Amino acid sequence: MTIESIRLSWSEDCNIIVGQSHFIKTVEDIAEIMAGSVPGAKWGLAFNEASGPCLIRTEGSDPKLVADAAACAKAAGAGHSFYLVIGPGAYPINVLDRIKACPEVCRIFCATANPLELIVARTEQGAGILGVVDGGSPKGLEVEADRADRKAMLRRFGYKLG
Repeated sequence: MTIESIRLSWSEDCNIIVGQSHFIKTVEDIAEIMAGSVPGAKWGLAFNEASGPCLIRTEGSDPKLVADAAACAKAAGAGHSFYLVIGPGAYPINVLDRIKACPEVCRIFCATANPLELIVARTEQGAGILGVVDGGSPKGLEVEADRADRKAMLRRFGYKLG
């Protein structure tokens, strides 16, 4: 077995959700979740099929984001993993609970706009995601000014009331 760090990349100002599921039905179910949760959102999805023809299956509302998701899926090469790239104006917080509740979804590795590395194990059989490195390491403890900035940002985004 070998262990690799795979850096994923996708379009600027977008987020990605990386997860694991157990069935090809995931592709259509996540597509329905996206259409029903954030109508008009731009997104692309890729799913690495782990049996039969072992294809990268795709859906989406934006060809560029579908291509981004497919490139992430190909780079990882991990069976039964999915890559959902969400375009500007929609965020993981809008869909994450519904995706986690999808019957085929086994786990979510991350939901992020940060630089992302997957830790992938490769064996003779195939590959699997062991975990992720999401963004950078802490540089210190927040002080009162940082706390005020955090609270102001959440209100500016509309996640908290004035």
